[in-house]
Amino acid sequence: MNSVSSLPPLLQVEGVCKDFRARGALWRDSTSIRAVDGVSFSMQRSETLAVVGESGSGKSTLGRAILQLDPPTAGSVRFDGAELTGLDETRLRPFRKRMQMIFQDPFGSLNPRMTVRAILAEPFQIHGLAGNRAALEAEVRRLLDAVRLPAMAADRYPRQFSGGQRQRISIARALALRPDFIVADEPVSALDVSIQAQILKLLKELQAEFKLSYLFIAHDLAVVRHIADRVAVMYFGRVVEIAPCDALYETPLHPYTSALLDASPVPDPAVEAQRHRITLTGEVPSPARPPTGCPFHTRCPRAEGLCREQLPPLAERFSGHAVACHFPNR
Repeated sequence: MNSVSSLPPLLQVEGVCKDFRARGALWRDSTSIRAVDGVSFSMQRSETLAVVGESGSGKSTLGRAILQLDPPTAGSVRFDGAELTGLDETRLRPFRKRMQMIFQDPFGSLNPRMTVRAILAEPFQIHGLAGNRAALEAEVRRLLDAVRLPAMAADRYPRQFSGGQRQRISIARALALRPDFIVADEPVSALDVSIQAQILKLLKELQAEFKLSYLFIAHDLAVVRHIADRVAVMYFGRVVEIAPCDALYETPLHPYTSALLDASPVPDPAVEAQRHRITLTGEVPSPARPPTGCPFHTRCPRAEGLCREQLPPLAERFSGHAVACHFPNR
């Protein structure tokens, strides 16, 4: 794991919110849905911050807001000291090269009508960095080698590869312009467990080789344990706990974090049979009708009156370990 750097943060996110206008027959025209609600954190260079939570918790929306693919409704995103929020596409263009994304579905994110060579060459052409044909061909070979694919893969189409190989192509495309920061949006969730391990190993090797910073989005805490330096747990659009990886797994402070950890199976059947699990009841609240107080109180096994009345702030309880809970685990 990376140690905390004394250098200024590469990424600073302050109070980021993202609202969407609800559409459909069941919604009034004025209904607004808040998908991300006041998220703040910073990231150092070469760090991996995992963002974990159930589907609908706002993880992917947060990643897209940081990259300005879906610009935030409110808040600030500073990258290497520069404010990104509010920049038009022309002024964002230089930052696009330094901030890339790996998508969850490797097949859906690759153009099926393009060869791998064309897919990997496209970022250079878009940013006017293609050079001559020989230079572009050398870049394609460099990228394929980086993700451990043979040179002959350049002439094939995405449909001719397995899911894991397609994800390697997606990773290669993200690396094309030598970025500093990559949002990996559930990059292994669509893959078999054995292939997941290979892709995670590759990502760690690439991080060490190219000094990359990852915002690694996942719904399973077990997936991120061996790749993350820190973990942020999201619920209902908010960060409810953020901590160094080991501290979060050994001493989770939020009951939602404990429930996510309990949901991860243990390989030893004897240990699994003896585990005391936290069982969540009820449903995730509707974002159109958010509950008062702590949004988790409708499912929390130890909610009290204060939880229904006041929203707990994200406050540091230990060094680097913050939690948004009135009654954190003791």
